[in-house]
Parts: sequence; structure tokens; C-alpha cells
Amino acid sequence: MNSRLSLAGRVSFGEKVGYSLGDAASNLYWKTFEFYLMIFYTDVFGVSAAAIGTMLLVTRLADAVADPVMGAIADRTHTRWGHFRPYLIWFAVPLAVAGVLTFTTPGLEGGNKVVYAYITYSLLMFLYTAVNIPYTALMGVMTSNSAERTTISSVRFIGAFTAGIFVQYLTPTFVRVLGHGNYVLGWQMTMVLYGILAVIMLFVCFSVTRERVSPPPQQESDLGRDLKGLFSSRSWRVLISVLLLVLAAFAIKGSDSAYYFKYFVRDESLLPPFLVSNGFAFVAAVMVASYLAKIFGKKALFMFAIGVGGLVIGGFWAAKPTDIAMIFGLQIVSSFIIGFNSPLVFAMFADVADEAEWRTGRRNTGLVFASAIFSTKAGWAIGAWLFGLLLSYFGYIPNVTQSVQALLGIVLATSWVPCVLLVAAAALMQLYPLTEAQMVKIEADLKQRRGEAA
Repeated sequence: MNSRLSLAGRVSFGEKVGYSLGDAASNLYWKTFEFYLMIFYTDVFGVSAAAIGTMLLVTRLADAVADPVMGAIADRTHTRWGHFRPYLIWFAVPLAVAGVLTFTTPGLEGGNKVVYAYITYSLLMFLYTAVNIPYTALMGVMTSNSAERTTISSVRFIGAFTAGIFVQYLTPTFVRVLGHGNYVLGWQMTMVLYGILAVIMLFVCFSVTRERVSPPPQQESDLGRDLKGLFSSRSWRVLISVLLLVLAAFAIKGSDSAYYFKYFVRDESLLPPFLVSNGFAFVAAVMVASYLAKIFGKKALFMFAIGVGGLVIGGFWAAKPTDIAMIFGLQIVSSFIIGFNSPLVFAMFADVADEAEWRTGRRNTGLVFASAIFSTKAGWAIGAWLFGLLLSYFGYIPNVTQSVQALLGIVLATSWVPCVLLVAAAALMQLYPLTEAQMVKIEADLKQRRGEAA
């Protein structure tokens, strides 16, 4: 047995921290998308909200093919470093280059500028897929211990949200300082900086992690059979549906934050501390999520997090532009409650991979996590598309004082719209069938089978 893996499938704390750097690298991009992409495209790049919302939705259709294909390719990759780790170094630099190109504003007009946005953003998301799906699947093969995977996921999300705090707070400053007041140059140079940091963290993640769980030795490649097994899993179908709703809610509220402070609160200087309060609340929640999951179970804690957190978000409807303490309080409380869900969802997808192997005798960790990443990106794209339509419907015009109608749309996007989506997701989660006791049995059965196969 690998000396870095102790009894009962435990992984060293150093390896967990190293693994978390991979998600920190990914979140340099994801949090930029979540909070700044829409306002970059509308207020700096110079394209309408409706056009960008449609672009985000259309480009995600390509992920309907790219994500599962990437997962299947990673499952079938055989190197001396494993199935998933090599992708962290193979695509780190191309991802950084694509990030810079996406946030570069070309000297083009009209439709040509939109075409440039489609091409560069599609390239960026393809390379993000090539890194993030193998990275996420890596957690499923670092250990076969379900409880330990929840801990790994918790440490992972501490890294992710720490990077998120960095992005949320410092991005406006980087854009202003690195561009010397020129926002076009500032965005380009900020992404150069983020690209360098991402490459370093992905290389460190590759170097300190290990893969330990392998597919059954007799397993033959059969993508059609693997997909059929995936779609036949009720636990998988429920998780995918829930994740679509949750990420759509996050995308709408996250994209709206910059508009909310620029046009409703009318104090953009409050946006970075507002977003940072969100990040710190998430980190605090993630630090105790693993402990709470042992007491209440992953399913119950997840339902509480998104359901009650969603109701708190609805409280933004009552806040006036001058109610700064109330706005920050709602953000901190809702983020802390919702933050419990973050490490749980990917730990549950690892459980789904175990359940699939237990039911079918086939292990396809990459494909399972590819579907999770696809659902994440698709939910975000649907939310961004809906947000773009919402802005257009209520008459948003960039860089002017907004009408009462436009302000109504901005407030709805921060309050009732994400609230309804999150509560619906919590209700749907009731259908998730895997219990803690069942996962203990599945884990024991799989250990016995693997021992017999060995």
C-alpha cells in the first residue's frame, strides 16, 4: 500500500491541500465568469446583454458532447501518472492563453466582435473542460473511502473559495491598476496574471496527488453501455437535475451582483467587500460541512443548505439601496447556509460512481464527474442566458441611469428568481435515494470484490 495512504483509506492532509490547489486554479476562471463575465461583455467589450446571454447558452450546447467525451477519454487514458492527473499539466498553459484571448477586446465592429467572442469563449471553455473534468474525477480515485472523500471535498472547497475571495475582492483593483485606468487593457493583463497563477497551482496539484482506485481489471471499453448504466441510475438523475437548478440560481444572482451595486445601490466600491463576505462565509461553512454531514447525513444537510439558504436570499427583495447592513447581513447568512452544499455535491457524485460499479460491475469515474461538470456549466449557462433575457426584458441600457423598470429586474435577479430555483432544487433532492448506511454496505462490497479480483 502507498505509504501516503494510511489505514481505512485515509489521505494525508498535505495531499488534500495539494488537491485543493487544482480547484483554486479553476476558480480563478470560474469566479471571474460568475461575477464579472456579463458586465465585462456588456460594459467593456461592448455587446448587448441578450446577445451574450444567447452566446453563453449556445456555447454550452457543445458541452453536451464535449463533457461526456472528455470524461470517457480520461477514463481510457493510461499513463504512468494515472488516468486523470496528466491532464493537469497537458492543458494548463493552453488554458491560460485562452483566458487572455477571451478577455481581450479586439478592434472589430458589430457582428465580427460577436464572432470573436463566440470563438474565444468556446476555446476557453473547451480547455477548461479538458482540465477540470479530469481534476474533479481525480477525487473519486484518490481513495475508496466515502467519508474520506467528503473530507477531501471540504478541503478542496476551502481552496476554491479562498481563490474565489481573491478574485471577488481584487479583480476590480487589478483591472484598474494594471490597465492604468484603461479597462480594456486592464482586463487583458488581469487574465495574464490569473493564467500564471493557475499554471503554477495546477503543476503543484499534479505533483502531490496520487490515483489509487482502478476500474475492475476485466473491464472492457464500452461507452454506450456506460452511458446506459449512468442514465439508469436514479441517484445520478436526481443530482444532475438539482445541480442544474442550483447553478442557474447562482449564475443569476452572481452575474447580477455587479449591476446591483453599480445601478441599484449606486456604490461600486461596496461590491468587492460584498463578494468577499460571500467568500468568507462559504469558507466557514465548508470547514464544518464534513462534521455536520457525519451527524445529519449528506442528503439532509444538502437539502437544508439550498432550501433555507434560498429563502434567506428572497429577503433581498425587501432591502432598499441605503440598507447596507441588511444587504451584507443577508449575503453573509445565506452564503454560510448555502456553503454547506459545496463539498457535499461532489462527494455524492463519487458515491454515484461507487453505486454504478456496485450495480453494473463497471467503474467510470471520469464519465460520472464529466456529467457533474456538464451540469454545473449548463446550469450556469442557462442562468446567464435567463439573466441576459431578464435585463433586456426590463429595459437595461449599459452605463446610464437605469429606469425604475430596469431596477426592478436587477432586484428580482438578486432575490426572488434565485430563491425560487433553490427551493425547487431542495424539494427535488428529496428523491435522492442513497443513504449513509447504504454507502457503507456498497463500500464494503466493493472492497471485497476488488480483493477477490486482486
